[in-house]
Amino acid sequence: MIIVTGGAGFIGSNLVHELNRAGHTDILVVDNLAPASNLSGPKFLNLQGALYADYMDKLDFLDSLIEGDFDEEPIEAILHQGACSNTLEDDGQYMMRNNFDYSKVLLHFATEREIPFVYASTAATYGASTAFAVDPANERPLNVYGFSKLVFDNYVRRLAPAFTSPVIGLRYFNVYGPREQHKGRMASVIHHFTRQLLDSGTIRMFEGSGGFKDGEQRRDFVFVRDLARINMFFGGLLPDSPREPVQAVVNAGTGHARTFKAVAESLMAVHGAGKIEFIPFPGDLKDRYQHFTEAEISGLRSAGYSAPLTELEDGVRETFAEEPAARA
Repeated sequence: MIIVTGGAGFIGSNLVHELNRAGHTDILVVDNLAPASNLSGPKFLNLQGALYADYMDKLDFLDSLIEGDFDEEPIEAILHQGACSNTLEDDGQYMMRNNFDYSKVLLHFATEREIPFVYASTAATYGASTAFAVDPANERPLNVYGFSKLVFDNYVRRLAPAFTSPVIGLRYFNVYGPREQHKGRMASVIHHFTRQLLDSGTIRMFEGSGGFKDGEQRRDFVFVRDLARINMFFGGLLPDSPREPVQAVVNAGTGHARTFKAVAESLMAVHGAGKIEFIPFPGDLKDRYQHFTEAEISGLRSAGYSAPLTELEDGVRETFAEEPAARA
């Protein structure tokens, strides 16, 4: 059995579909399908067409784990994508219970049974930094989401010398791809720009900020299918997965930042020409917005992942080849 937490969400559902492509169907999907004010649609639609053995609510799963219901289950890997990823959530207690306490339970369950454990961290751990190597000197989160992930990264790093099985934290950069329509404001700019272009013929992006000119803010945009493959690689689920256990926290990005204008141009190449309009920078994002991100990926490479990463233009084309309805 492979356990995918957050398995109905954006990254988790793409991971389930990618596992299916690799021939894996004995999958336990764990998620929370309760209504949430920050979501713009139901997550369960992301699992249409996917093959998996079972589904559990995240709290039921946690209770079962603690009660020992999984102690005798043969588990190949735990791919932990579940979290509160709303960067505008300010309830620190809620965030820490979801992103830190829950993750600790899974970590100890996995390491005590020597089950490969791959978990989602985030580039939000860098926050105000302009350097993106995995180094405490660069870790300056701007929101409690980034803080919660950093606290867990530090917990893993402190205990890592005692681990005998794979434990990998993946600091996701700016992820895009199919199956993010439910994420509301937290969806990628690729998703938001697409809706604007198709609805009005105009892409609206923030005017210059953080020292960057209009549309020149730069992000490391990483295709979700690449992240699914990276999870599977470190989870021991691919033919070329590491033979020796790896314990590390690494960046999961392309290592190549692209401008918001480049995103708009790649979308127009798919959907047709449109205009760009620059709008004022939102006040509620002040002091919690990353104007520039670019993963330093030497750690990812030295940990053994050598596959090429998808270029923005190719990822955008593949996204909308998989989501033809987005053209309508």
